[in-house]
Amino acid sequence: MEEELKKIEAYAKENHVPIMEEEGITFLTNYIKEHDIKTILEIGTAIGYSAIKMALVDPEIQVTTIERDETRYEEAIQNINTFKLHDRIELIYSDAFDVVLNKKYDMIFIDAAKAQYQKFFEKFKENLNEHGYIISDNLNFHGLTHTLDRIESKNLRSLVRKINDYVSFLENNEEFETIFYQVGDGVGVSKRKDG
Repeated sequence: MEEELKKIEAYAKENHVPIMEEEGITFLTNYIKEHDIKTILEIGTAIGYSAIKMALVDPEIQVTTIERDETRYEEAIQNINTFKLHDRIELIYSDAFDVVLNKKYDMIFIDAAKAQYQKFFEKFKENLNEHGYIISDNLNFHGLTHTLDRIESKNLRSLVRKINDYVSFLENNEEFETIFYQVGDGVGVSKRKDG
């Protein structure tokens, strides 16, 4: 099992596929364990690494994960089959904005197009169980969110500004409260406010 995971990690590194940093994925899997999370919706499968890591936490965990890139989707299917998790990880090949889900989940994990985080949050919060959590990764974006004025690339600056806007959206949200953790590449955990 560990060997297969190492292969996926090595493949991701060689092929510049963004997967969660080790510290971030450890935080995530521990969080799932500690909060007895059993149903997970993931926006952004990539090659299936985080879906596999989450499913391996507990044999009762069911993951639904959405990926719009065909090549990555195909790779994710292969990786999930390697771990014999196809009965617990449901892969949806589609743009997340075209997906309509009627299920509710204990946790929603957002790790897809950074510029769309707020739209993902708004769209899928209706699929969250009452006491569920929305977890967002890459909120520090390799430390760039704190150095906006020093970024020369216009596209990158625009993307980093959108991530900063999303962080503000979380901080000022009337419906959800968010705790930010400086682990991995920066993680936010949002849950509905009581009352």
